[in-house]
Amino acid sequence: MKTNKNKLVMHSLLGNIHHPTEKGYRVGYDGIGRILPSVGGITYNFQIGDNCMGLVGDHIEPGVSIKNPNSGENPALQLFSCVGNTVKITSGDAKGRLGVITGTHGGIDHAFVYFDQEILELLSGDEKMLVKGYGQGLELSDYPNIKVMNLDPSLLDTMHLKEENNKLHIGVTHIIPACLMGSGLGSATMASGDYDIMTQDEAMNKQYNLDTLRFGDIVAIEDHNSFNGPHYAKGCYTVGVIVHSDSYTSGHGPGVCVLFTSKDDSLIPYIEKDANLINYINISK
Repeated sequence: MKTNKNKLVMHSLLGNIHHPTEKGYRVGYDGIGRILPSVGGITYNFQIGDNCMGLVGDHIEPGVSIKNPNSGENPALQLFSCVGNTVKITSGDAKGRLGVITGTHGGIDHAFVYFDQEILELLSGDEKMLVKGYGQGLELSDYPNIKVMNLDPSLLDTMHLKEENNKLHIGVTHIIPACLMGSGLGSATMASGDYDIMTQDEAMNKQYNLDTLRFGDIVAIEDHNSFNGPHYAKGCYTVGVIVHSDSYTSGHGPGVCVLFTSKDDSLIPYIEKDANLINYINISK
């Protein structure tokens, strides 16, 4: 596959583990008030590959959530951290150990890092991280009507991609109808953050198998063109990765960090049950 990866810039991005935040008592779409864990910190028992539905939490972020404490610098961490980028711990007992960026989350403006369980147990919560930001601006030379974003070029070699009849076929675990996309619509770009699959309709959840969604699943959104922010466009697809858990908040649900989008029918998803980041990333310790 021809790309421009040899012209992309790899540069340093810095982030710290961001302590969990909480809005306290929150009333959900069903009128029930709850006090639940939410975004931030180190999540020890849910990682990419694990189910993200039905957790006793709201917008739970897998692995380690990082943020640059400088409000002027954090937007760069958000924008240029790409899924698959290498992350090095630069302080604490786990100094020198490596992880991988698995996505970003708008609103709270976090990037997420996957580390092996052994490394998670070494973390104190005060660690600093160095991200090798690489991937924004990636282009597929033979597919001018497909836009790539938030993706480390190395994942093109491990993801389930097929080229047939001048179309790019991508393996996904689920195909989501356009009508289920909620929070995040109206964004000017999806090169940072995510947008949510609404999961408040139980019949639709069952019809589209949403209860089986996992952190790290690669999913396709029908009839969405996200070249300049997501909008309805018949026959187009947007493909992304599930980055956070379900939510009780109206209009919210599992977040999708966009990786590919099309402005025509040149991007075609097909169902592949193993299309999850856990099967694509490679960490050299």
